[in-house]
Amino acid sequence: MTAEDWQIIGFTLWAAALGTLLILPPGAALAWLLARRSWPGKALVETLVALPLVLPPVATGLILLKLLGRRGPVGGFLEKFCGLEIVFTWRAVVIATAVMSFPLFVRAARVAFEEVPVRLEQVARTLGRSRAQVFLSITLPLAARGLTGGAVLAFARALGEFGATVMVAGNIPGKTATIALSIYSLVQLGQDDAALRLLAVSVVIAGAALWAAETWLGRRKKKADPLAPLPHG
Repeated sequence: MTAEDWQIIGFTLWAAALGTLLILPPGAALAWLLARRSWPGKALVETLVALPLVLPPVATGLILLKLLGRRGPVGGFLEKFCGLEIVFTWRAVVIATAVMSFPLFVRAARVAFEEVPVRLEQVARTLGRSRAQVFLSITLPLAARGLTGGAVLAFARALGEFGATVMVAGNIPGKTATIALSIYSLVQLGQDDAALRLLAVSVVIAGAALWAAETWLGRRKKKADPLAPLPHG
């Protein structure tokens, strides 16, 4: 492994982790709303959320490029009033990974919330718990397995993101180059050995993330008892 390889690996891990962390709060909130509430326009929201799953990644990247570019509504505003340049920077990499991972996390989180027995929440409410207390002490712990699984899936998706990233961030060595982009470039240059090294690292990282999540969830499941009596107060 060369110093450049380590830089690419470190940047990919950092961008994927940051992109995943950014989608957790809004993703969990949206998933809960989709699972437990009905409102006008819900079907449209569901369609928009799922759109990156069915669109070609390069198409999603083109949409992001038009939105975040200097002449785009979002990119132009951020550059004019905040002095932030998005396109072809590390910020574009993080945004692309977050956008492409968001639907996977929302789908997993929605299923997790739907599987939480409403009866337990109702019982907690009758014992004087507020809605926030019920969510934090009942809903969230019982949905933790699904939420964590969704987060790991989103992180794994972020690690392998290619199409949207190359459109909005490019493949700039030392600046926006990720493992997936670097593998593609190395294969194009005929440097298969270097590409295989990065491929092996990518497989190890994704496998380690899945193993760690399953191990943690297994231990948590043994300790958790959803049928335990609810404390008063």
